[in-house]
Amino acid sequence: MTLAARLRGLARFDALVLTASLWFFGKFLRYAFPPLFGTLGESYGVSRTVLGTTFTGFMLVYAAMQFPSGALADRLGSVRVLVAGTGVAAVGALVLVVDAPLWVLVAAMLLMGAGTGAYKTVGVRLLSGIYPSRTGRALGVFDTFGTFGGVAAPAAVVAVTGHDAVGGAGWRTVFLAGGLATVGLAVAFGRRVPRRLASSSTASTGSGRGDVTASPGSYLTMFREWQFTGFVLVTICFSFAYNGAVAFLPLYLASETALSSATANLLFSALFVVSLVQLVTGEVSDRIGTAPVLLVTLAVATAGLLAILTLAPTGGPLALGGAVVALGLGAHGYRPVRGAYLMAVVPEDVAGGSLGVVRTLLMGAGAVAPAIVGWLSDVASFRVAFGLLAAALVGATGLTAALWLFDR
Repeated sequence: MTLAARLRGLARFDALVLTASLWFFGKFLRYAFPPLFGTLGESYGVSRTVLGTTFTGFMLVYAAMQFPSGALADRLGSVRVLVAGTGVAAVGALVLVVDAPLWVLVAAMLLMGAGTGAYKTVGVRLLSGIYPSRTGRALGVFDTFGTFGGVAAPAAVVAVTGHDAVGGAGWRTVFLAGGLATVGLAVAFGRRVPRRLASSSTASTGSGRGDVTASPGSYLTMFREWQFTGFVLVTICFSFAYNGAVAFLPLYLASETALSSATANLLFSALFVVSLVQLVTGEVSDRIGTAPVLLVTLAVATAGLLAILTLAPTGGPLALGGAVVALGLGAHGYRPVRGAYLMAVVPEDVAGGSLGVVRTLLMGAGAVAPAIVGWLSDVASFRVAFGLLAAALVGATGLTAALWLFDR
């Protein structure tokens, strides 16, 4: 095969790479905040409850955008919705380049939450339409790209914190870089992906020319099946536990263990480095089915979080790092399989809106988690807060096992 032929073969993945890159910077902007909680708390003179509530605001807006973005994609097209969301997220990031009061920080976070709220629901819909026979693999790549935004964000914060950069605060450089990169990707995505849709045999799915007369009730029909509703409960428990843990993991490790803040942030990056497992779990789910992969990944994530609780405060960096890696392997391995399962059972003509409803529920649960964890850590202790998160993961694992046994 000639080089030109190989390049033409790789070109068919342009939509995947561009969509996944948007998700990378969406996650980069989101996960730049948890490593900055200590710095922001000192700079603005606010408590962990305020910081957790602010991050909850970000996540609530993100969650609220899941259904409308999916429904709009069913009507206006996935590309238009993704480009619009990217523009809003970029504005929010660039607002933080200059020094400003706390309310500006909050407003910028809400803008970023609203803009990135379109990425996952619409991206999953778009990719499942363009790559229908390899949905698990495509979503594995998509989620892996996004998760590596969580690797890059804390590393970038560690690199710039303490340096006199933009606006007198090094951390603002992170948002300058993220905002500019997002703008560039939006331009490339808007120009290239419509061509891929036009040449795809499933262009109608990706372009959003589906059932434009779908009623709001048609997006809820799947909830009549108790197995589907049970699975939605699993995703809600998982999202609550994962988002609560991720929001405060760097601060938890720095305050509840003997680790330094820099080491805690590096372990936080390790949580995302292992997201390459998504490539494996997505591929395996295409071959053997979703249920066993869902159960194994949730069990591994649960074991990791329980180990983090057990090892604090005496655990060393290697032991705690292993626990964080286990949490990351299970949590990241779970997500593309969840997406593949949902896209397999939801009717195509209402796929965007139905997935949006599910993601609104699970992201809403995840959104309230940082506020609850921050509040519990102030009024009780971090161990109590993280114990609640571990209990949610135990419940998700048990319910998944019950659903799988019933289906068998």
